[in-house]
Amino acid sequence: MVLQKPKGTQDLLPGTVEKWQYLEQKARDVCRRFNYKEIRTPIFEHTELFQRGVGETTDIVEKEMYTFRDKGERSMSLRPEGTAGVVRAYVENKLYGEPEISKLFYIGPMFRYEQPQAGRYRQFHQFGIEAFGSVDSTLDAEVIALGYLFYKEIGLKDVRVEVNSVGTPEDRALYRSKLLEFLTPLKDKLCRDCQSRLERNPLRVLDCKVDQGHFEGAPSILDSLSEASSAHFEKVREALEAMGIPYSVNPRLVRGLDYYTHTAFEYKAEGIGAIDTVGGGGRYNGLVAQVGGHDQPGVGLGLGLERILLVMEAKGIEIPPSPQPDVYLIALGEQAEMKAAELLFQLRSRGLTAEKDYQSRKMKAQLKSADRLQARYAAILGEDELAAGNISLKNLADGQQETIPLDRLAEALAEKK
Repeated sequence: MVLQKPKGTQDLLPGTVEKWQYLEQKARDVCRRFNYKEIRTPIFEHTELFQRGVGETTDIVEKEMYTFRDKGERSMSLRPEGTAGVVRAYVENKLYGEPEISKLFYIGPMFRYEQPQAGRYRQFHQFGIEAFGSVDSTLDAEVIALGYLFYKEIGLKDVRVEVNSVGTPEDRALYRSKLLEFLTPLKDKLCRDCQSRLERNPLRVLDCKVDQGHFEGAPSILDSLSEASSAHFEKVREALEAMGIPYSVNPRLVRGLDYYTHTAFEYKAEGIGAIDTVGGGGRYNGLVAQVGGHDQPGVGLGLGLERILLVMEAKGIEIPPSPQPDVYLIALGEQAEMKAAELLFQLRSRGLTAEKDYQSRKMKAQLKSADRLQARYAAILGEDELAAGNISLKNLADGQQETIPLDRLAEALAEKK
């Protein structure tokens, strides 16, 4: 029996993994320009971190986490999202010292047990950023702008931004009572999940993709915001407009996590079916304190790489091809083979991409292999060339061939790049 990968996972093979490398390189470059520094946290954490940080009434914690007992009988979970782990690292390593504003980014796998579908896997990958230490509304706008610019630079020029404010806990308490008054008469019409959420977390009901048809006329959270919360949201919108970032206000946007305060936002893109969200985030003042640190405000985002690649494929956006190998080294004869090993190392040490045949095939077969690899040049070394201290260099695009000294091979190839 041939063993297969677990359901909801995928193998990223050569030819595909280059697309991932391209996205990761773009993400790192955008973060460099916005002055965000990379952080890498464990793939598994204490389960309590996610219960406290993500929220016990969320679908993630209730249904989707991969949780296990380690040999010390401690409850551990594979990380279902990136923010909680980054907040824990921020607190544990006292990153709130210098600089006063900590701006961090991460790229890596997350894990949720849910039904796989287009763009959704049980092991999936996110690019995310987190900024700590400021309540400035322009920082919210900066985070939104970073994600928007990332999408734009990979070719997704029609990604839409939706924004909302979920206010403070006090604002939500006021809104909760209004929402319950509206939703309670509808309880029997709602799906089982929404009926369960109704008492524990009614704001999450509005996030349901099944029951949207019942929410016409629902009260808007924007009408329950305090003066300060309204002012913060207005300044976020002003900053987005100043940067020329198109957005729309969606008062039903609450996100699926409990830690958000004030700004919440999502990026929408067509091409992956009914679920069109390719990323999102928001502000989470209070989360640092929940995780055990000195209270520090924060704001961040998370973007799903699988969904981004699906949208790019649907829109026919091509990833730039990988660089061609600079040279394919063809060695004919035992002594030439040994010299080829030396030359390969020299070429690679000089920063050139070099390959050779490892099956002792005839020159014609080796030249075909060089063509398949799309090498720019073939360097042919036979016993006669070796005795003369030369090597033949063939341009595989136009067939032109020249003889050069062996000790000039790396230099000649570097000059032709």
